Amino acid sequence: MTESLIFSLDGRHDLAKEILSEAKYWALSLNTELGTLRNQKFSDGELCVDFTDSVRGKRVYLLSSPNVSDEIMKLVLAIDAAKRAGAKEIIPILPYFPYSRQDKKDQSRGPIGAKVMADMIQHGGATSIITFDLHADQIQGFFDIPVTHIGGKNVFDKHIASICTENTILCGPDAGSGKRVKRMKEQLAKYHNINLNYVMLDKTRKEANVVDEMVIIGDVTDKDVVILDDMVDTAGTLCKAAEVLMEAGAKSVRAVISHGVLSGPAYERISKSVLTELIISDSLVTNTNEKIKVISVAQQIGFVMAALNNNMSYEAMKANKKKYNEKEF
Repeated sequence: MTESLIFSLDGRHDLAKEILSEAKYWALSLNTELGTLRNQKFSDGELCVDFTDSVRGKRVYLLSSPNVSDEIMKLVLAIDAAKRAGAKEIIPILPYFPYSRQDKKDQSRGPIGAKVMADMIQHGGATSIITFDLHADQIQGFFDIPVTHIGGKNVFDKHIASICTENTILCGPDAGSGKRVKRMKEQLAKYHNINLNYVMLDKTRKEANVVDEMVIIGDVTDKDVVILDDMVDTAGTLCKAAEVLMEAGAKSVRAVISHGVLSGPAYERISKSVLTELIISDSLVTNTNEKIKVISVAQQIGFVMAALNNNMSYEAMKANKKKYNEKEF
């Protein structure tokens, strides 16, 4: 009897299949299958989601990267549908967490969008969530249910290790990126025996998506710079950062960024930029070009599903290396 079902709410069935394949590798006893559902959109824009498979008494995974309003509504409706259909557990898998940039009040009467999303998800009936590289760690505190947060270091460390040279240096694009850079530095040292230094950029903004000034803290002369960040949207800030680093004497500039929002003029800017390469995850649907490379989050999400199946923490699963000799992790 199937114990768990995974549903793709936004039509990314290939990613769901890849996640399930990885989960079954790490947990041979995992009795989980792909589920099917029906999305309806009425002529007035109203949405409806209903399951064609029975979910009664089952653990239900809902895969979605709800970056637009319709996808957010599908997620909330699917959570409610699973609850009303008698699901034992309801676990949204959100490679991209919506409204995560709104993690605090920027205006005296403004909202905290990430908290609004958290309330909608947990009060709708979710029993826990799995998400990837939140814009701010404190978003986990907006939930009163368990949050499994997969860090960007776990997805990108192998790629960074593969491109490292004796001149490679990490770069944080703003003052708030220090923790992210330090975590990647520690990950590379612990699992790949690579020790890198890092520099920081200090930037000020006139308004959203518009940078006023950018200053480098550290020396990048003759260095192969790897910028680390959680999100690239219009790519204006990223491309300006690359220019500033090259003008300061850097040999090359790459960017490793978790979420490729890539809206508006982003693709054109990246193509014309001095960036050697932009590496992003498949947390969102993006197009590739000669400079954009995509690395899948499927292995890490599948690993988390296996840990849940085995009633183990992520760290405990990672410490249990019985199968790691068979497959690189």
